[in-house]
Amino acid sequence: MTTEPATRPDAHRWPDLATPPRSPVRARIAEALFRHAVRPLPVRVVFPDGRCLGAGGRGAPVMRIERPAAFFHRLGAGSKIGFGEAYMAGDWTTDDLPELLTPFAAQLSSLVPPLLQRIGRRLAEPRRPATEEMTLDGARANIRRHYDLSNELFATFLDETMTYSAAWFEAPDEPLADAQRRKIDGVLDLARVTAGQHVLEIGTGWGALAIRAAQRGARVTTLTLSVEQARLARQRIAEAGVAERVQVLLRDYREAHGSYDAVVSVEMVEAVGDRYWPTYFATLDRVLRPGGRVGLQSITMPDDRMRATRRDHTWIHKYVFPGGLIPSVEAIEENLAEHTTLRAVERRSLGPDYARTLAHWRRAFLDRWADVAALGFDETFRRMWEFYLGYCEAGFRVGYLDVHQFSFARR
Repeated sequence: MTTEPATRPDAHRWPDLATPPRSPVRARIAEALFRHAVRPLPVRVVFPDGRCLGAGGRGAPVMRIERPAAFFHRLGAGSKIGFGEAYMAGDWTTDDLPELLTPFAAQLSSLVPPLLQRIGRRLAEPRRPATEEMTLDGARANIRRHYDLSNELFATFLDETMTYSAAWFEAPDEPLADAQRRKIDGVLDLARVTAGQHVLEIGTGWGALAIRAAQRGARVTTLTLSVEQARLARQRIAEAGVAERVQVLLRDYREAHGSYDAVVSVEMVEAVGDRYWPTYFATLDRVLRPGGRVGLQSITMPDDRMRATRRDHTWIHKYVFPGGLIPSVEAIEENLAEHTTLRAVERRSLGPDYARTLAHWRRAFLDRWADVAALGFDETFRRMWEFYLGYCEAGFRVGYLDVHQFSFARR
């Protein structure tokens, strides 16, 4: 899809974007560092006057700087947040975000002005605000900021299963819905879910996993903090004919009661926050009956990067997923060892599959933009959502991000 230069963001909807910040010194430093960082990359960065940066030849992804002054002011004032905000505001554009962002994915940290790096990360990168802390009240507010946007919005780009997590592909041309069903069965298999069991699911989504577990003959209690997700999940569960086997509760994982033969949780731990990881994993241990298994799917990142950035406030936090933190495999295993009687007994990686999943979502979102716009979302939202999906796809392409399925059993 060819992306045209965007109109300026509506000041009422997007007050942080309508007027670029003014920081001449930081802007000059950011411009110098950006030029240095781009020089060896296999891309072409084109300015309005025709000047071009980068090592990319013909056919290389092109980044068009539409408003250089605004771009460098945002980059200097906001580092990686500014980079994303500049795309949202239309200060730069491209015809293929994932292709462009893939070579950038491992280089974005170099866009922090070097003088600020010498002062320290505390000044170079914004700190996560206390208002996004994943307390009981904070978690409800943070989850609803994303998942309660609109069920109709998510339906425009998700497949028929309404599954919002990495699929598991086996063939190049496999339909996304089939790959999602394989992923769901993979998690249920890791938790050894069979007929007659009582299963706890932490993070309902729109009900696909609960439906599948019930179809296996299990009874399911599933927890969510999203009012909108709960409403549609109950409807979908009833339409699937398994309502008598599934109970959907608006409840935090910390409020889970009872004991269960199996516990499953798909891409929910990323929303917990590292301060509460001990509580989350201890909860899995507390509610699991002797002999039971946990099936967990989590996005992961390298341990050194997780620890270096765990207090940073990123573009993703500000605009998409407030308050959370993607764990490393090591952090998961450490929390199990220190706060539970559980250990990981099986693990598989689906990182490349997530890149493919995100590509499906991005294409569907752009192809159905007219339907999204009819729901009341504006052009700046379109660019925000496109950047979110493209940025994540690039991260999985280069291995900066991964996703793992785990089976936990008691030691």
